[in-house]
Amino acid sequence: MALAQTPGRTTLQNIQAKGFIQCGVTQGLAGFSMPDSAGNWTGMDVDFCRALAAAVFNDPSKVRFSPLSAKDRFTALQSGEIDVLSRNTTWTLQRDTSLGLNFSVVNYYDGQGFMVRKSLNVKSARELSGASVCVQTGTTTELNVADFFRANNLKYEPVVFATADETVKAYDAGRCDVFTTDASGLYAERVKLQRPDDHMVLPEIISKEPLGPAVRHGDDQWMDIVKWTHFAMITAEELNISKANLDQMLQSTNPEIRRVLGIEGNNGEALGLTKDWVVRIVRHVGNYAEVFDRNVGPTTRLGISRGLNALWNKGGLQYAPPIR
Repeated sequence: MALAQTPGRTTLQNIQAKGFIQCGVTQGLAGFSMPDSAGNWTGMDVDFCRALAAAVFNDPSKVRFSPLSAKDRFTALQSGEIDVLSRNTTWTLQRDTSLGLNFSVVNYYDGQGFMVRKSLNVKSARELSGASVCVQTGTTTELNVADFFRANNLKYEPVVFATADETVKAYDAGRCDVFTTDASGLYAERVKLQRPDDHMVLPEIISKEPLGPAVRHGDDQWMDIVKWTHFAMITAEELNISKANLDQMLQSTNPEIRRVLGIEGNNGEALGLTKDWVVRIVRHVGNYAEVFDRNVGPTTRLGISRGLNALWNKGGLQYAPPIR
């Protein structure tokens, strides 16, 4: 059971008082946030919450997870039931301005796609006129698919469900021709299907889906901590600081590495954290590449390439402001 926020305290003070971070995640999306049979959560969004716990407590286990539907996720954040929403959620203008929350950073650049059965013999989304499309309600996905079919003068039949699990099960059962969600979600859900190899993801990406953690309006310090936790993981990758070589890097004479790891300067204290906040994140969770590769990367069942999520100096969009 999540504890309510105590009035008059900052989010960080509330978190320190109760001894853990309450993190809102999906109800189960492989590679992003998924519990096993024992209730142990794994995934990129989960690891981000563990990185926050490492930064605040020096203990990545001091986080509790609230599985939330797309419909309930914003209410949970607004009400104080959770401290941060780390749930493959798209940053949009309306969400940023009308829901009492702030998107802190983009930690996964995505875009909406379509999955079909190979037996349908469809090679492009523009061949889907007249198709029935399984889609989750209360999502940008639902809005984007309507825009796509309208813009291309195609007809379709939406088959709408409240949860991601219901949506993908309906598709697997043959209740619709097409399943649509963020491309990362298509790869994640495909591994759950009865015969994954019978299905293919079409080449079109029909939207921009910048995904990232959100916090409540009105607490800039917590916003900064969430934002800079991601930037710390990006910077660590850029400087080749990893779990494996962290102790070696702590002996570095490189001034930038020394600043990032808190050997010099007071960047951690400026956030309300300790000097070694980045050390804590890397030691317990890893840099961005380590988190990506173990959860969704080419050697996992999802097999997703870095693509837009590569570093800025390797052809991608992940770019962190200087830690100084």
